[in-house]
Amino acid sequence: MAHPGASLDLVVQAERAGADEAWIPETWGFDAPTLMGAIAARTERIRIGAVLPVYSRSPALIAQTIAGADALSGGRTIAGLGTSGPQVVEGWHGVPFDRPLGELREAIVACRMAWSRDVLEVDGPRPIPLPPGQGTGLGKPLRMLTRPHRDRVPIVVAALAPGGVRLAAELADGWWPLFATPDAIHGHWADAIAQGTARRDAALAPLGITTSAVCWVGSADDADADAALAAARREIAFYVGSMGSRDRNYYRDAVSAMGFADACDEIRDAALAGRPRDAEACVTDAMVDALAIIGDPDAVANRLSALRDVGVTCVVLSAATPNPVQVIARLRAIVDA
Repeated sequence: MAHPGASLDLVVQAERAGADEAWIPETWGFDAPTLMGAIAARTERIRIGAVLPVYSRSPALIAQTIAGADALSGGRTIAGLGTSGPQVVEGWHGVPFDRPLGELREAIVACRMAWSRDVLEVDGPRPIPLPPGQGTGLGKPLRMLTRPHRDRVPIVVAALAPGGVRLAAELADGWWPLFATPDAIHGHWADAIAQGTARRDAALAPLGITTSAVCWVGSADDADADAALAAARREIAFYVGSMGSRDRNYYRDAVSAMGFADACDEIRDAALAGRPRDAEACVTDAMVDALAIIGDPDAVANRLSALRDVGVTCVVLSAATPNPVQVIARLRAIVDA
């Protein structure tokens, strides 16, 4: 992750180049909300999102944090929520990785209650919403002291496993599977999306889908073309090989289900053996073609159209994208055309 100052400068440039949203990661480096506030103060139009792990903060604090960023930005915040995984939750936060769907559901419910200034009844060391009449009786149920800028902030759930996808389709405004292809949305995730949608409140707008990719637009003989392909291999190898344990890695499971199981096993084995370059070499050309968006303007336009046709509403450029400001400007021209 870049230094926050460099990231802030990049977002300011990206807004000028035509970007609509800026997404801030939070793993085990700097926190995301600090940078969200700085971006809000330095920008005017761009929407600002961050995927906050629900285990790292109480549901009430998540609601407070997003409400503060939304007020500071004048209503430009997007609330990203996810469970992260055992490596981050247990290895960094020291919290047991249990009840992931329950934690995620409780965070969504608490945020919407808090932003509407409904009373939150809480219990336990990590406050969660409770039905009326339950609780220890030691604390008086409270509503948010300050009045949020909006009583409804968009919630995007980052999820790859079927349970999380069902929950996103049921409750969230948006769903972010990180890597996504049209075939995976219509195939691997189709049942989970349908099951969640069947329980979706009719008052909610249709579910938006966000995906991310190393992006690059230009001719094959451009010097940055090879850099973009190399960046895509690094990105895929990192998530598939290193973002989890040997037996539990949501990214690897999802990419394996897209038809790349053998390559994913080879990437995992190399990465966990401490051979990142070998892991990158195991990323096949077909994986890059499916998971990155790299090509000339016509090829990229076709990829964006295919994603739009299956419900993708936002493509987030990976931080590994070479010359991202230039790529944003080129993508903006394609979309506007």
